[in-house]
Amino acid sequence: MAGPSKLITALDVGSWKVSALIAERTESGDIQVLGTGQRESKGVKRGYVADVGLTEQAVREAMEQAERMAGTNIEDVWVSFSAGGLASNIASVEVELGGNRIEQEDIDELLAAGRSSLDPDGRMILHAQPTLYTIDGLTGVKQPLGLHADTLGVDIHVVLADGSPVRNLDLSVRSAHLDVRSIVAAPVATGHSCLSDEERELGVALIEMGAGITNVSLFIGGTLVGLHSIPLGAADITDDIASAFGTRRDQAERMKCFYGSATASPRDNHDMIDVAPISADDEAGEGHRITRAQLIGVIRQRLDHLMTEVGKGLKELGFAGPVGRQVVLTGGGAELRGMADFAQGVLGRAVRTGRPRGLIGLPPAHSGPGFATLAGLVHYAASDPLDLRVLSPDTQLVHSMKGQGFMQKLIAAFKTGY
Repeated sequence: MAGPSKLITALDVGSWKVSALIAERTESGDIQVLGTGQRESKGVKRGYVADVGLTEQAVREAMEQAERMAGTNIEDVWVSFSAGGLASNIASVEVELGGNRIEQEDIDELLAAGRSSLDPDGRMILHAQPTLYTIDGLTGVKQPLGLHADTLGVDIHVVLADGSPVRNLDLSVRSAHLDVRSIVAAPVATGHSCLSDEERELGVALIEMGAGITNVSLFIGGTLVGLHSIPLGAADITDDIASAFGTRRDQAERMKCFYGSATASPRDNHDMIDVAPISADDEAGEGHRITRAQLIGVIRQRLDHLMTEVGKGLKELGFAGPVGRQVVLTGGGAELRGMADFAQGVLGRAVRTGRPRGLIGLPPAHSGPGFATLAGLVHYAASDPLDLRVLSPDTQLVHSMKGQGFMQKLIAAFKTGY
């Protein structure tokens, strides 16, 4: 068994399930899955912790299951946060060097200046990460160390969130006797799991369809540059089925998973489905039968509404024109049969389903799009991300963050179709 320093533990606390994954970084650089766990989530609504006790219990049980499989005890975890209120911005800062060679202390000064410039405006900063550097107007520099420059700049990717929901999530996890290494915005983590480097560079929209919330995020230049949250998800489809056909939620979920689809066919009018009554314990309760076409009709009505909202979100993010074509659909809702084809038809863009990748030994049950965030947390942690929040603000800001940096210009070009 590897030492603790090689272990990475991810915890995805969602509205439908709480899932845990323990992985190990091997000497060759691969990531080996050691154990997984999953429990039903009863204390989370629309991505927000509504009951600390129930959430803590689900976290503890999911972690214990993963620990038994891995044969180890875990002390700290990386946790995802997917609730609404997430926002993504790019801030730019510069320091004057007078033509001198760039030393590590110059970079440290620049990053510290970037930290002091951040203004969350009453919100919580989840991420503040440097992306690309600028040297005397030359943009897109990944490593400026050792070069000469009059001015050194950097673009900082900032993700903000409402503070109280993040603190409630942190409290729930710590109540399960786990230290929180970091709380990571779900779109940031998921992007590491199911987007290729080229997609992230050229520009791609990521749609995470969870149980209670759907997050729409835009990546360009390798960075998440825009976020839009919709308080609708796959659980709303389940509720619609339960209401339309008078059955329990668990039966409605089963009908959705086994017989449901986002696309229709003529045969659906002939395939019959037995519907258990909502009062199954009542002797007078009698089930009835519906056609598969009726079930699909209810599903598609909700999906029409959801995808219309997704389309509005993409438009707000500037995802349009000839370059705004590639969309990746993930999350538990993406597991619905025909979902990618339906989304492609509504959005008028190429849509593929994003699944976890890059992990050795991932169980088949955890290899679907519903576990992309969980796997992404492991990839994010393994990348050893630099976060400016850990720096001490002991330097003065030389250049106003109002200046337009490389990432901002790239985003603007993307929105106007280059």
